[in-house]
Amino acid sequence: MNPTQTKYIFVTGGVTSSLGKGIIAASLAKLLQARGYRTTIQKFDPYINVDPGTLNPYEHGECFVTDDGAETDLDLGHYERFLNVPTSQANNVTTGRVYLSVIEKERRGEFLGKTVQVVPHITNEIKERMQLLGKSGDFDIVITEIGGTVGDIESLPYIESVRQLVWELGENNSIVIHLTLVPFLAAAGELKTKPTQHSVKTLMESGIKADILVCRTEHELSDELRQKLALFCNVKREAVIQSIDASTIYEVPNLMLEEGLDIVALKKLNLPKKAAPDLKTWNTFLHRLKHPKQTVNVGLVGKYVELQDSYKSILEAFIHAGAANQTKVNVISIHSEYLDEANAAEQLQGLDGILVAPGFGGRGIEGKIETVRYARENNIPFFGICLGMQMAVIEYARTVLGLKDANSTEMNEETKHPVISLMEEQKTITDKGGTMRLGSWKCDLTEGSLAKEIYGKSQIQERHRHRYEFNNEYRKQLETAGLKASGVNPDTGLVEIIELEKHPFFIGVQYHPEYKSTVANPHPIFVSFVAAMVKHKK
Repeated sequence: MNPTQTKYIFVTGGVTSSLGKGIIAASLAKLLQARGYRTTIQKFDPYINVDPGTLNPYEHGECFVTDDGAETDLDLGHYERFLNVPTSQANNVTTGRVYLSVIEKERRGEFLGKTVQVVPHITNEIKERMQLLGKSGDFDIVITEIGGTVGDIESLPYIESVRQLVWELGENNSIVIHLTLVPFLAAAGELKTKPTQHSVKTLMESGIKADILVCRTEHELSDELRQKLALFCNVKREAVIQSIDASTIYEVPNLMLEEGLDIVALKKLNLPKKAAPDLKTWNTFLHRLKHPKQTVNVGLVGKYVELQDSYKSILEAFIHAGAANQTKVNVISIHSEYLDEANAAEQLQGLDGILVAPGFGGRGIEGKIETVRYARENNIPFFGICLGMQMAVIEYARTVLGLKDANSTEMNEETKHPVISLMEEQKTITDKGGTMRLGSWKCDLTEGSLAKEIYGKSQIQERHRHRYEFNNEYRKQLETAGLKASGVNPDTGLVEIIELEKHPFFIGVQYHPEYKSTVANPHPIFVSFVAAMVKHKK
């Protein structure tokens, strides 16, 4: 066994879902990266959708998009925000994608007439994908998060694949971290270890021994409790790691450092500690986040506001941009479906800025258009993302140009003034999955524009996820009336950015800047938007 080969860390979850496997995986990766190890994280999701692209945001939170156009789980957003390294198609795999690949191979006759089974065919496919990033030669350590909870029927092929891979990789080349819940029973006044014991036992029944236990808890774990967990769960005492509730997810790497999670992992993988983790930039960000000099209130106007995860990347981008401005950004969620001309002033008054969020479909559209009008006419800093930019175009066409029927063909196919319409190549598409304009696209910025001032360069690359576009037939009319196209794709001529000159801050972008905002590199538009809100408040 080559001692310089890639090492693998598998993260499984037990007792309940939503314990934060992604945050623990990202925090450990951050610590290993800060010690000088080239580290990446991948997520294996047990659902049968080929990707989350067609899932309702209420169902699964936002769909995150990578540079290479993969529609992925929102955990990949956490990975990028923590590590400041782009992810790709290879970092997120679903059961649907695994089965699709195996079935396509079977149809091509690649299994030579053999009966295709979960073991070995599905598990081999999973193992192959688990090692893709490791075999690229780009990483020293690959962390693999297994979605779902141990004991779920749909997770079984992944657990079996991990068991086989741990065995195949040999001693000191892989470890399994098991994240569980240690609940506090108020009636008994104590923490209970039994759910964790059962979860570890379930994992062992599948042939996997947990090397490290990470225990989510609301209260400190006593030494006695840790000793008990170590004894009954068959792990070393030092490998019982407490993960206590934190005020922000960005504190978790420091908490894991205090607990020694990275040192235990390196020891089990037979790797040197190297230098102490360099978290200087990270802790500067944390300090600025925790000690703001002022507060601003931004209205997030969307139609999935009931579930915070629907706009996860936007909320995190505000945290990054807020810290950069030493400003606490209070995000006030406003449902566009219940917003109209009669109540707009009441719902939007007192805000220092307004962001109109992305989305699909006709529900809540008129509320978004009314929001844009209110922000524009009242000189409130405005930022529109994707559908939010399109709503700004529609509002301007209706109110300023007097094209009362102006709309997007997504909402009204019969509109006389389709200022937003479908690209020619999209018109024949019937499949919904993976058929939009996805991934990273170039954009040329106009000299003297707000966009150029924000980015400080002439060409940018941003990530897209949409089907409908600005209709260039109306560009001259709109620009003459004052709505400038300040960013254009050099290859397609499609408008990417619109802005108003005589306004404190009014910008709409067709792409999703929130996907590229990280702790180390807060997105410049969000940083400028927060700065504009601070100025507006004064």
